[in-house]
Amino acid sequence: MPVPAPACNCFPAMNGIHDMGGLHGFGSVVVEPHEPVFHERWEGRIFGIAQIRRGNIDAARHSLERLDPVTYLKDGYFGRWLAGMERALNALGIVTGADIEARLRSRRRRRRQKAAATGVTWRPVAKSYARRIDAAPAFALGQRVRTKNLQPSGHTRLPAYARNHAGVVTFQHPAMVFPDDNAHDRGENPQYLYTVRIDGRELWGAAAEPGTSVHLDLFEGYLEPV
Repeated sequence: MPVPAPACNCFPAMNGIHDMGGLHGFGSVVVEPHEPVFHERWEGRIFGIAQIRRGNIDAARHSLERLDPVTYLKDGYFGRWLAGMERALNALGIVTGADIEARLRSRRRRRRQKAAATGVTWRPVAKSYARRIDAAPAFALGQRVRTKNLQPSGHTRLPAYARNHAGVVTFQHPAMVFPDDNAHDRGENPQYLYTVRIDGRELWGAAAEPGTSVHLDLFEGYLEPV
């Protein structure tokens, strides 16, 4: 069943094409049988570069959010990674758009090659974003809360379709690095994270499939008591 569009029509600067939650009209999700990790060699190279670059995951996500809609939809998963890294390097003054264009004009054209069919031995490095803070949690299990109708100009992990809706706290996580600040080099500013169950009818009204609900992990700053 197609997921109905959210009732909120508010789309500020950060609410771009990347925020697809709750939207419909994009067609079915096509699952490729026996899909390889990388379809072409350049995808593996971009993945490798992303693992060794400096910065944090929230800043990297924000760099993708700032891509124009055509680039975001056309370039595919690893193409977005490449475009995001180019944007970040440009902002740091390391590489300019002219540098990239000059390199593309001077490189020798090669036939596109598929990625090797060998197994992948890379494993992610374990990294915890949990932090200890002195403050007590503001919300308890089973408590009804409402998501705030926040319209930030920068990065946020509060999806547009879930703003200004009521739900119930089903799980209380430790305090975590707050992405909205970490993405903009304002420090980690950790705060508690909660899993909140929101009924489908609350999100999409009568068009929602009966008996459905959505569980969202939401930071304390996104919530207020009902």
